[in-house]
Amino acid sequence: MNQSGNNMNPVTNSSHVTESDLLHHNFVLVSVDGKPPVKTPEPNIEFGENMHISGAMCNRFMGQGELKDGILTAKGLASTRMLCADEQLNQWDALIGDILHSGVKVTLNKGQLTMSNSTHTLVYQQKDWVN
Repeated sequence: MNQSGNNMNPVTNSSHVTESDLLHHNFVLVSVDGKPPVKTPEPNIEFGENMHISGAMCNRFMGQGELKDGILTAKGLASTRMLCADEQLNQWDALIGDILHSGVKVTLNKGQLTMSNSTHTLVYQQKDWVN
């Protein structure tokens, strides 16, 4: 049971986020450093078997992730390399690669995934492909 006394998943914080908390979930981008995206379809990140990470800002990205002690890293992300009309998304393409390469703190609270380091905060909301 969680804090409110029901049997739903408890609130998860960074010290308790596990691979199984992320497995087979899709998250859509809500904001980067407080700025919402303007692109449709929405930028996203999703987690597959064995911490395979894939998603998109403007360009698609994919790679092998590792979650250890609440820090998510993906050292060798591959991505498409198109120039996007939206300059903000061009910048965020580089940002997602940089923060995942260097490692980012991950928290999960009621379907809201937050990835943060000392300079940037990305907030995603769970939006699975199938309910």
